[in-house]
Amino acid sequence: MSRWEPNTRERLMRVAVEAFLERGYESVTVAEITERAGLTKRTFFRHYADKREVLFAGQEILSRLFSDTIAAAPAEATPIEAIAAALTATGEVFGPERREWARKVREVVAGHPDLQERELLKRATLTAAMAGALRDRGVPDPAASLAAEIGGLAFTTGFTRWVSPDNERGFGELSREALAELVSATASLA
Repeated sequence: MSRWEPNTRERLMRVAVEAFLERGYESVTVAEITERAGLTKRTFFRHYADKREVLFAGQEILSRLFSDTIAAAPAEATPIEAIAAALTATGEVFGPERREWARKVREVVAGHPDLQERELLKRATLTAAMAGALRDRGVPDPAASLAAEIGGLAFTTGFTRWVSPDNERGFGELSREALAELVSATASLA
């Protein structure tokens, strides 16, 4: 019987990712994760629906952060300025102390098509949160959807650059830079 310890959720995540990197995602079971963590399967399932969700934990926090930040943007902010504010706020979640962890998760996800599909669903959820927040601000479609799609691409591009082995720049800076590049590219298409 395991005893309660703080940070159970994070401990399960760390143990799972290390096991995935050592043995391969498909070879690792929930039972192995819980055994390594010194916890029960029941404890695991209190925190995660399945082992895949260990890699995507925090999506609801990001969605809420995007929505709340866009809602709090000044009334005169353009949709892209509101998205930029949300990307800046996300930089606080993806601090330098999380970079190595994110690189490990990225490595696991990159090797499995079903995990890549789940990652696309995560991005779609984040994009929908941005679009919904923009609509709540009175931005009509298709402008709200287009701005959110650009924001989603900027988030993904910024994240890819942030986890790059040779990068030490901040996530907020990289995602805002990606947003500016995408806005510029979009304007040049007209």
